[in-house]
Amino acid sequence: MKTILAMVQKELIDAMRDKRSVMAGLYYAIGTPILMCGMFMVLIGQLSSPEDLNIKISNADNAPDLVRFLNNRGITHTDDNDTKDIELIISADYAVQMAAAKPAEVTLIADNSNEKLQKSIRRVEMQLQAYSGEMGSLRLIARGINPAVVQPIKVIVEDQATADSKGGFILGIAIFTMIYSVFISGMNLAIDTSAGERERNSLALLLSHPISTRQLVLGKIIAVTCFALLGLILILLVSKFAYTFVPWQQLGFSVTISPDFMALMLFIGIPLAIMAATLQLFVSFMAKSFKEAQSYLTMVLFVPLALSMAASYNIAPDMLEWLPVSGQQQALMAFIKGREVPMLQLLVSSAATIVISIALALGLEKLLKSEKVVFGL
Repeated sequence: MKTILAMVQKELIDAMRDKRSVMAGLYYAIGTPILMCGMFMVLIGQLSSPEDLNIKISNADNAPDLVRFLNNRGITHTDDNDTKDIELIISADYAVQMAAAKPAEVTLIADNSNEKLQKSIRRVEMQLQAYSGEMGSLRLIARGINPAVVQPIKVIVEDQATADSKGGFILGIAIFTMIYSVFISGMNLAIDTSAGERERNSLALLLSHPISTRQLVLGKIIAVTCFALLGLILILLVSKFAYTFVPWQQLGFSVTISPDFMALMLFIGIPLAIMAATLQLFVSFMAKSFKEAQSYLTMVLFVPLALSMAASYNIAPDMLEWLPVSGQQQALMAFIKGREVPMLQLLVSSAATIVISIALALGLEKLLKSEKVVFGL
């Protein structure tokens, strides 16, 4: 054990010597929650107080009531440079058709393939439908008919969601970034302590010391795992304070990083950090050079990324609920939404994570017994 601890200390000291490279992964853990909170604050500001939408309305004099209705809802008619590429054309016989209680024609011209216009187009369409509904009700009232007769079914929705569970979607995205930080935070150290040491010709020198291959592997795994867990702790602490500055109440829900959630996240993060460390070290030693290891790890990280995204957006098949990353993330989602945590699913996915880690560690030990791997031949 003393030899392993000495090996861990050596790896951590080496990591501190190259702070820029190794700390780059930790910057993700610190910066991601802050960037997310900034984007959410901008989004909430737009949703709570949407800006006026300037469009071009042709033949506006033919429908003054419709133009006034749209203007009261922030959709105005201007010919300035700020006008959106949306045109509403009111037909020449609009007033005649309205007076005769016939459908009055209006034409909405816009490029629906333009992503920047899609939200504005939906907004204009919704307000036109709302005006059409009001005019339909007035026509029925003018004929002595209750407008309720055209609504044979009245749907009453009782939302049982709490303020915390409504914020589960936001926290689902946060969980995704937290799990991914485990794989990002220790990646640079994993590459530096494997392919980097081999390029510096220090790996062979290290193996010439009275230390077994297993002790060497365990020391490197523990060191990379420490950095992975450090990234997880940092993103949890930054998220806990950063999310309190976002006015979630304006959207009708709350987002809180509770101590219980942080404890569960750390409990789940330990086996994930070990698997991330062994996976990254295994792939890095398989590579022939430092740059090749970076390329391979970039591709390998798409696997946990895909599993996490599948669990975040509920598109994961039932089989993925028992696999590492996706199963653990779904257990966390259930916890933050106030549901019962699927303990069997969590235990199976965590056990699978540990089994994969042991298999990778044994494979890594076997690799380092080969001269081709040690000398990069």
